[in-house]
Amino acid sequence: MKKTHAPKLQAIGYNGFKFIELEKVLSSPTGQDLLVEIKAISINPIDAKVKQTIAKDSELKILGYDASGVVSSVGDRVSLFKVGDEVFYAGDVTRDGSNATHQLVDERLVGRKPKSLNFAESAALPLTSITAWESLFDRLKITSTDKDKTLLLIGAAGGVGSMAIQFAKQVVGMKVVASASRADSKAWCYKMGADVVVEHQNLAQQFKDNHLDAPKYIICMGVPDEYFDQMIEVISPQGSICLLANMKNPYDLNLLKAKSISLVWEMMFTRSMYQTSDMNEQQNLLNKVANLVDEKKVITTMSHCLSPFNIDNIKRAHQMIEAGNMIGKLVIANSTS
Repeated sequence: MKKTHAPKLQAIGYNGFKFIELEKVLSSPTGQDLLVEIKAISINPIDAKVKQTIAKDSELKILGYDASGVVSSVGDRVSLFKVGDEVFYAGDVTRDGSNATHQLVDERLVGRKPKSLNFAESAALPLTSITAWESLFDRLKITSTDKDKTLLLIGAAGGVGSMAIQFAKQVVGMKVVASASRADSKAWCYKMGADVVVEHQNLAQQFKDNHLDAPKYIICMGVPDEYFDQMIEVISPQGSICLLANMKNPYDLNLLKAKSISLVWEMMFTRSMYQTSDMNEQQNLLNKVANLVDEKKVITTMSHCLSPFNIDNIKRAHQMIEAGNMIGKLVIANSTS
């Protein structure tokens, strides 16, 4: 590949206390890397979690795990994309993130941007789509034969729950029961396609009161400790539970035995962190999501959009995420076209 002058990268780094503008030069991409000019990013709870782990005296880290943009150059082993392609992706937690004008990302983690969405709308989708899809189909092993089963989503009004509702309804056609606490978050869950929305607490009693079949599958978006007893009580025998967050305290897993309950975790960065042989499954997944969007079966979950991309809006976005009451996804856009 012919070498080109490397673009200057403007980024926002975080050192534990303040956001600082960075300026450095990226070398031309090599191997299977793409250099993407970023048009929009989305802020996720993991941004705040990673930020909390950064020590005061550590090196600056570029956060950001959602992006949409345009390929500006490609590595010598890239075979799936070319300069000018519009893409979206969630990146790799072990590398510099998307809070920048340009980012290097492995092509195996990148999907084509939905044609029917703009960059901002597209940036809302990657991380939560991957997490929801892997939870449903890779971890819980849900298939088309589960169409008559019930799925319970605890804390379903956020980004992952919003996508899990849509995938469960549009890909499988199963019954979806979502939990939400506020009137606006309940309305959002119904907008995403949930059949029934219940409160977070007393789940077994609510299933009984609403004459609902016990869920065969549960995905818990919240802190597992707060719902573990309820999940064990409400789930059907031989059911499966998928957790997204860490347990805060040790728990007696023997309580799963009587019902022969399966327990799994989902971590969407596993494939990229460990360079698994099936890394390209994330690209395949994102392309499937793009198709579902363009077929009008799935909608963007963008609920807030800030512009332009700068330090003030990054700070504001983190404050909104850390408040813990977000519905849908928060996007920061340099381009909405």
